[in-house]
Amino acid sequence: MNIGLWLERSATRWPTRPALYLGTDLVADYAGFDAGARALAGWLAAQGVAPGDRVAIFMKNTPDYLIVQYGAWYAGAVVVPINAKLHGREAAWIMEDSRTKLAFATPALAEALKEAGSAARVIDTTGAEFAHARGHAPIATVAERAADDLVWLFYTSGTTGRPKGVMITNRMLINMALDYQVDVDRVTGADTALYAAPLSHGAGIYNLMHVQMGARHVCPVSAGFEPDEIFDLARYFERVHMFAAPTMVKRMTLAAQKSGETGRGLRTIVYGGGPMYVADIVEAADVFGPIFVQIYGQGECPMAISALSREEVADRSHPRWRARLGSVGRAQASVMVKIGDETGQELQRGQAGEIMVRGDTVMPGYWQNAEATEKTLVDGWLCTGDVGFMDDEGYVTMQDRSKDMIISGGTNIYPREVEEALLIHDSVQEVAVVGQPDVEWGELVVAFVVPAAGHGVDHAVLDAHCLARIARFKRPKSYVEVSELPKNNYGKVLKTELRKRLAAEADAKTG
Repeated sequence: MNIGLWLERSATRWPTRPALYLGTDLVADYAGFDAGARALAGWLAAQGVAPGDRVAIFMKNTPDYLIVQYGAWYAGAVVVPINAKLHGREAAWIMEDSRTKLAFATPALAEALKEAGSAARVIDTTGAEFAHARGHAPIATVAERAADDLVWLFYTSGTTGRPKGVMITNRMLINMALDYQVDVDRVTGADTALYAAPLSHGAGIYNLMHVQMGARHVCPVSAGFEPDEIFDLARYFERVHMFAAPTMVKRMTLAAQKSGETGRGLRTIVYGGGPMYVADIVEAADVFGPIFVQIYGQGECPMAISALSREEVADRSHPRWRARLGSVGRAQASVMVKIGDETGQELQRGQAGEIMVRGDTVMPGYWQNAEATEKTLVDGWLCTGDVGFMDDEGYVTMQDRSKDMIISGGTNIYPREVEEALLIHDSVQEVAVVGQPDVEWGELVVAFVVPAAGHGVDHAVLDAHCLARIARFKRPKSYVEVSELPKNNYGKVLKTELRKRLAAEADAKTG
């Protein structure tokens, strides 16, 4: 079925419930939300957009984003969400690769596409053409779509080359949303979804279960992530849900510690999208209380591989609470998860290998990329590229991306284990560990450290700290002090850039 029907049903059931907000200002109730989507769908059909055609959204977080998204779905189109932080040339490439019929963009991003020479038709959401679209005659019936029809074409971040288009179907999103209600959090009409992370990614996908239950949807006036603004909105709306990358959780914790905030009104923060270190989530829970739930997913299995419940994140009484908190939880309801060897054969509990997943939330493949699809989907199993193990209780602990693993002296070293050890030292605010090529050892362990306020990087102190907690061969051979770590548009540390820096320094020495 067409996932857009969830909005139609909520608008029929709760037409006067408040739906869309910009800050604390009400923009539309559910009847208005539905009417806006219907008008836009009617306009899209008049422009020749047919079911299955791609419609790109290159927008900052605004209430219009959700109206465009559901308008496209009402018309049967496929949404191509593009992160608003991308360069115009990057966005134009995605639109070209996806054969986008037309795109909606907020003003500065529309201009960026123009400067990039995009050939696609771009609709500025503050212009007359968009106003005309919003006032168009509405469609009478939501377009019929099958469960396995494409609905969301999500492009990966592309840190190792051109991004790949992940084909996401109605079935995948329906199961993801239902899994959320079972394994992550229960949504009610009294809740508020706050979109401080990009709507083009997990935060945007999480609108689905909130639409289904007739909850409120709030876009910050800043259109982005500002901790103080989030705290103000949480106090105003109460029962606030939001998705946050680990780096966002860290920033909120630091901001709260500085200002004395308690996070009143924040009901649930779902975190994922990168490694959350145990020290960081312990500190965050100490500040904000039992509001955190962890999910593990990928674009190829959006938000839906495993989950660690709020009770498990908050628990400090279980004898293995720290080990569980260092995991990514247990398999969500719609999937099977296993740890495979290099041939895909399942390993015994406790053995490290590639995390693999199969189920109704796994993609059918990459857009027009059979070669990448064949490498990633093997006998129905998604090969995540993440290395980890599963314990006897089913908890999956992710050790690292396979490409980030360090092999020194013939022994595997997982950077995350070293990072976890370093992060519990008071002088360390952030850290990233990578391998540096070495003739004798193959690779050496190098730690890039962002010191905490008022501290520097004392090599001897950190070395002694590591030796007291991890095996000698795992400790960094050198520590590099940096003011910040390089990150992509989604807050993930770009270890490729750190490796390039080490390589350039080595070349300069030999040159």
